[in-house]
Amino acid sequence: MKLPIYQVDAFSGRLFAGNPAAIVPLINWLPDTTMQRIALENNLSETAFFVKTGNDFHIRWFSPTAEIDLCGHATLATGFVIMKLISPELDVVRFDSQSGPLSVERVGERFQLDFPSRPGKAIPSPPQLEAALGLEPQATLLSRDCLVVVGSEQEVRALTPDMDRLLEIDGDGVLVTAPGSDCDFISRCFFPKLGITEDPVTGSAHCTLVPYWSDRLGKTALHSRQASARGGELWCELVGSRVLIAGECVLYLTGEIETGGEGRDSRETCGSRPLNG
Repeated sequence: MKLPIYQVDAFSGRLFAGNPAAIVPLINWLPDTTMQRIALENNLSETAFFVKTGNDFHIRWFSPTAEIDLCGHATLATGFVIMKLISPELDVVRFDSQSGPLSVERVGERFQLDFPSRPGKAIPSPPQLEAALGLEPQATLLSRDCLVVVGSEQEVRALTPDMDRLLEIDGDGVLVTAPGSDCDFISRCFFPKLGITEDPVTGSAHCTLVPYWSDRLGKTALHSRQASARGGELWCELVGSRVLIAGECVLYLTGEIETGGEGRDSRETCGSRPLNG
């Protein structure tokens, strides 16, 4: 069996920047163990798998070590692949997911996610957090991830976290943020529990970052940068209980996965061609 695979740099208008995601279209779901092995073999922060369901799609995301409940950059990349390569007549792609209905819409040269807002709740900063980051947080909030607010962009850029100590912090990941010098806010995102030391650009983190900065800055439209080595740029808007997150995408590669050695559930089959329409 051969499966089509695409790799896209998301939240960037140029190659070798943003966050690379792998996208694997399927006719029907593979066994979870096979999808997890493919994600581990890809060794990217996320691999997205999707199946067409009527006029829409069902999407799932795997890090190298676990399935996760929401991923922004891989969803953006999947929408890009569908609208640019598989069904170019579409301007909006709708997904069903573990986190409910999601969509990607073509907006000029950008692609825009419609994601749930996940505001954090203020918590006392755990003592191990200061030791892990080597600085004192101004504020700490908890949603799916732990959001850590610090005083300056320079502090965010200079971080060299102790990953072993970050494993002790509640939440899937640790998001460190501060006001930006040429944008509304800047961030870096660390997910050692998911096998990702630093994620280059994290769309789902903005489900928590955007509500925080919208409230703090008193505006709903926000421009952010993620200050990883690869870097990424996002244009965001808080709309009620939803967060719109836009960015550019660039196709890096197309290819095929050889899966001949994998067993599969007799009830499940996979396609050997890209989806049409």
